[in-house]
Amino acid sequence: MDFRQLEALVAVVDAGSFSKAGKALATAQSNISTRVKNLEAELGVSLVDRETMEPTPEGRSVLERARRILVEEESIGTDVKSMSETVQGDVSIGMIGTTGRWLIPHLLQAQREKYPNIYLRIVEGTNSALEPRLATGELNVAILSMPLLSDSFRYAELFDEDLVLVTPTKGKRAIAGDQVKLRDLTTLDLLLPLSGTPLRNEIDEACELAHVTLTPRIEMDGIRTLASLCFDGEGYAVLPATAIPAHLKLGFRGIRISDLPPRRVALTLPPYGLPSTPTLAVHQLIKEIVSSDASLPSGLHRI
Repeated sequence: MDFRQLEALVAVVDAGSFSKAGKALATAQSNISTRVKNLEAELGVSLVDRETMEPTPEGRSVLERARRILVEEESIGTDVKSMSETVQGDVSIGMIGTTGRWLIPHLLQAQREKYPNIYLRIVEGTNSALEPRLATGELNVAILSMPLLSDSFRYAELFDEDLVLVTPTKGKRAIAGDQVKLRDLTTLDLLLPLSGTPLRNEIDEACELAHVTLTPRIEMDGIRTLASLCFDGEGYAVLPATAIPAHLKLGFRGIRISDLPPRRVALTLPPYGLPSTPTLAVHQLIKEIVSSDASLPSGLHRI
């Protein structure tokens, strides 16, 4: 078993074909096929279903360990360079969208000033989209809402964020007052996060405690799209406070929901391996940004 065989297996599964894997690794398809076949022969099992191009049960087991090895191999190179030179290398960051809106500008500025030789790749998405990519090592670090779908991740809690009812500031649909209760939402056309997502779980748990049942008009796993529908007049939304962008704050506001606790956001690492030196540098930058009084938007509370 050698490194190139493991690399070929991961490339085939990720690309969905041997030919695409060859292009991704800049080598001939025949080389990829030979490496995977040799690995299968050595282990005595089939690792990839040739019809569906999905990993077999044995393949999934090997694939998980192979990804870990590839992540560690990449980290070795960046760590050694950083010991003798300035910190440099690539860091892939996953980020839930509402946090990304305010955090990314601060992060880019801090990175340019302190670590100009680090190249950032930022992937925006929901927990359900980002957690699998963090688990495989495709992402080096991620900012996610709690609770996480898997308890295998390593994380540091960053801040709490108020969950608010988003309403127009004027017109027939405007709601007056500085706060409401969950029971007040039962008569509204509600837009809610999809059932089973971390944010929806928090809302449902609070409703259970308050003996309230909310019937949404729309459910969606995508806070920014949900917010856009709300801004387009499709209904009222229960969203994190930062879901309202600055340029819309004259037309919309968030009303505190007194019996709905805030959501907690955490800085999360993959469940295995030592983070590379560039990853640790970015990890520390994010923590420093959150700890700065000038950085946190309204509705966020440092832990």
